Amino acid sequence: VADRASCGKPAGDLDDPDLRVATAALLVHAAAIDGDISDAERDKLQNLLKLRFELDDDGAKALIAQATAADDKAVDLYHFTHLLNGSLDGNERLRVIEMMWTIAYADGAVSEFEDNLIWRVADLLGVAAAERIALRHRVAAQGGNGG
Repeated sequence: VADRASCGKPAGDLDDPDLRVATAALLVHAAAIDGDISDAERDKLQNLLKLRFELDDDGAKALIAQATAADDKAVDLYHFTHLLNGSLDGNERLRVIEMMWTIAYADGAVSEFEDNLIWRVADLLGVAAAERIALRHRVAAQGGNGG
């Protein structure tokens, strides 16, 4: 699983603004689900988006702002996961789950809310439980520095 999910460069249609916002919105949701986005989570979120989408600081901040607004308006996660399912291959969907684990571990501990969220998103993205768990262990073993 480690090699399959570790490609850092964009692939497929990841230049599509809607896909960028959907991906970022899931990460914002993961960062905020335990009540507040910590500085560590915010830094990790910005760095992941810069790497994933080849953005500069301003581009990443703008994407986070768009994603936060989209997440605030969203009734559920389905809109984001449906969009990603229609455009991303299996490896790219694994990469989204890996990034979510990286956000969850950014502040040193995974809350039950983060764990449950990632389980639900993985299920909606068609990521098997074994792959989700393997990605969690991989990110944890890297000290929360997946990506």
